[in-house]
Amino acid sequence: MPASEVSAEAIAARLSAVGLTTRVEEHDGSTSIEAEVPECLSAETWREVLEVVAEADRFGLLATSLNGRTLWAVVHKAVPATGDVGGPGHQR
Repeated sequence: MPASEVSAEAIAARLSAVGLTTRVEEHDGSTSIEAEVPECLSAETWREVLEVVAEADRFGLLATSLNGRTLWAVVHKAVPATGDVGGPGHQR
């Protein structure tokens, strides 16, 4: 299992351990983790949640009046090193 997948699964497991229901999705260049956040989450749990998602490459919180609050995190998959790379973000 690639390191990015292991990292994403670990993040999902730790979020589940604090009582959040998680969804993990594989994409071409990343793995995403989402969790619905209940309205009444203690300050201590928030701190733990933030420590967990800080291990991701990106994370955020989407809050709407219709769907509540969704925490998301993204772990990028490693790009294979090749001799045919034209610079950051430009691989042939």
